[in-house]
Amino acid sequence: MTNLKICGVDILPLDINTKPLMENYLQKLDVDLSDYTFVANYIWFSYMSPFYAIINDTFVLFAMNGGELSLMLPPLGELEKIPVAIEKSFEIMLKNNGSKESLRIDYVDEKIVEIFLKFYGSSLELFNSFDKFLIEKPLIDYIYKTDNLIELKGNNYHTKRTEINKFLKTYPNHRIEPLDPLRDKEKILKLFYKWSKGRISTIAEENVGKYLDGIMFEHSAIKIMLNEYHQLDLIGIVLYVNDDVVGFSIGEKINKKVASVIFEKTDFDISGSAQYIFKEFSKILKDVYGSEYINAGDDMGFENLKRVKMSYRPQCLPPKYTISVR
Repeated sequence: MTNLKICGVDILPLDINTKPLMENYLQKLDVDLSDYTFVANYIWFSYMSPFYAIINDTFVLFAMNGGELSLMLPPLGELEKIPVAIEKSFEIMLKNNGSKESLRIDYVDEKIVEIFLKFYGSSLELFNSFDKFLIEKPLIDYIYKTDNLIELKGNNYHTKRTEINKFLKTYPNHRIEPLDPLRDKEKILKLFYKWSKGRISTIAEENVGKYLDGIMFEHSAIKIMLNEYHQLDLIGIVLYVNDDVVGFSIGEKINKKVASVIFEKTDFDISGSAQYIFKEFSKILKDVYGSEYINAGDDMGFENLKRVKMSYRPQCLPPKYTISVR
C-alpha cells in the first residue's frame, strides 16, 4: 500500500508494526468496549486496506474499501481532542469519497459521544434533534463480573452448572491446553468449519445472507490470529477430548480491569462444552490479567446470540453508537 495525502494530512498504511503506536493512544482513552484494541480491528482487515493518521494528536484509523474511506473507530486519544479530529476526519472522507452518504463512524463509546455533543453545545438527551449529525445506538457490549463466570453461584446459573457437570461426567478424558498455533491450527479450523455448518441451521431465513458474510470475515480473522498469534500478544486455550479439539477460546486484555473474549467456538455435539470452556477461560483471564470484568462483545443483531449472552447475567451493557453526517 502507498501513502495517501488528503486535505494536507498524511495517511499511512497500517500493519502489525503500528500496534505499539495505536495502543499508546488507546491507553489515553481507556474504555471498556471490545472494539477498542489493536487486535479487534487488525484481524478484520482482510477485506479492506487499513490506514491511519495522526490528527490533532489523536490516532485515526481509516479503512479503504472500494476506493472509499471510512472510520473503523472514532479518533483515539485524550477526550477533549477528539471532536476536532472527528470533524477533520469527516472532511478527509468527504474529499476522498465525494459524497456524504458514506460518512460515518461506528463503535463510538458513550463518553466520546458526550464530549462530541458538548463540543457542539448539545447533550446526549437531545441527540435525536441534532441537525448536523445523526447519532444512533445500534449495538451493546456484554460485560460480566469475572468471578460470576467462574463461580456460577445461585439459581440464575443452575442450568450452566448442570451442563458443565454433564460434560465432566460424559467426557472424563477431556483436557485443556494452552493454545499452540503450530499444533492446533488445522484442528481449530476444522472445528470452525463444523461449527459454521451447524450454526446455519439455527439462523432465521432473513438473516442467512448476513450470517454468511460474517462467517467469511470470521474465517479470515481466525486465520490471521493463528498466523500472527504471538505478535498479537493473544491468550488462548483449546479443549481436547481424546485427540480432537472440541472447543477453543481466544482473548486479550482491553485495559487494567477488563479482558475480552474475541472468539469462542465449541462442538455442538459435545453437550456442556460451551459452558465449561467459558468458565475455564474466565479463570485464565483472571489469573493472567487480573481482570475484574470480561467483555464478551456484542450480539451482532442476532436474537439467539443475545439470549445466550443475557443468560450469563451481564453486569453492564455499554452502548456502541454510530455517528453519521446528515
